[in-house]
Amino acid sequence: MSFVEVGPAVFVLRYPVLDVSVTLVLGETSAAVVDTLSSDRQARELRDAIRTVTPLPLILVNTHHHFDHSYGNTILAEGGRPIWGHEAAARTLREDGEQDQRHWYETFKPTHPDLAEELAAVTVTPPDHTVHRQATVDLGGRVIELLHFGRGHTDGDIVVSVADASVLVAGDLVESSGPPSFGDAYPLEWPETLDALLHLTTPATVVVPGHGPAVGVDFVRAQHDELTELAWLIREGHADGAPAEAIAAKAPFDPPTALTAVRRGLAELDGRI
Repeated sequence: MSFVEVGPAVFVLRYPVLDVSVTLVLGETSAAVVDTLSSDRQARELRDAIRTVTPLPLILVNTHHHFDHSYGNTILAEGGRPIWGHEAAARTLREDGEQDQRHWYETFKPTHPDLAEELAAVTVTPPDHTVHRQATVDLGGRVIELLHFGRGHTDGDIVVSVADASVLVAGDLVESSGPPSFGDAYPLEWPETLDALLHLTTPATVVVPGHGPAVGVDFVRAQHDELTELAWLIREGHADGAPAEAIAAKAPFDPPTALTAVRRGLAELDGRI
C-alpha cells in the first residue's frame, strides 16, 4: 500500500478495503490529506504511508461525511490538526454520527465482522473548519481550493482543486471502481453539480474519484451523461405515475443501484428529502 504521484507533488493511495482513494497534496509548510478512511487501524496505516512521502504537518479534508472518508479523522488529527469539510457534512457527523455508526456496524457485521468492530470503536470527529461554497487552504507556497457546487452524492460534497497540478479530487461525485452510490444522493441535482465540476477541467485534468483509479475528463463526461439520462427518466416516470421498478428498469445502471436512485429521485420530486 503506497502513494502514486498523479501530478506534481500530488499523490494518490488506493486503500484495498472498499477501494477508497486518498489524496496527498504537498506544500512547503504543510500537506493536505483528502479523506481519512474508515477506522483507527486504517488511519494509522494511512499515517504510516504518508510518512514515507513527507514529514510535513497535516491538514485534513473530508470530501463528504460517509464513514469510509471521515472515520479516520480522530487519529490523523492528533495534536490538534485542522479538519475541513462542508458545513452539511460537519453537521451530519456532529448530530447523526452515532446513529450512522450503529447503522454501518449492523450493515457490515454479517459479512465483514472485523470491519464492523473497527467501525464501532471509532470516536467520530467532525470537521472543525467548514465550507459553505468555497474556501482556500494555504499549504505554504501552494493554495488548494475547496468547492461545493451543490448536492449530488450527498448534501455536503466538496471538490478539492489543485489548479497548479491540473488535479481535481472529486470524492464520490465520481466513481470509477463501480457505479455511483445513491443511498444519500440527490439524483436530480447530481448532473448539474457534476457539470459545474467539468467547467473546471481541461483535457489534461486528472480527476481522482472517491473509489477506484484516477480518470480523465472523458470518463467524467460519460458519467455525467448517465446521471442526466437517469434524472430525465425519473422526471418522466414521476409525471406518468410509473412505479419505481418500471423506471429503474430503463436506467443506465444495474437494477439495485438504479432502484435506489429512482426512489431517492422520486422522494426529491415529492418533497420528502
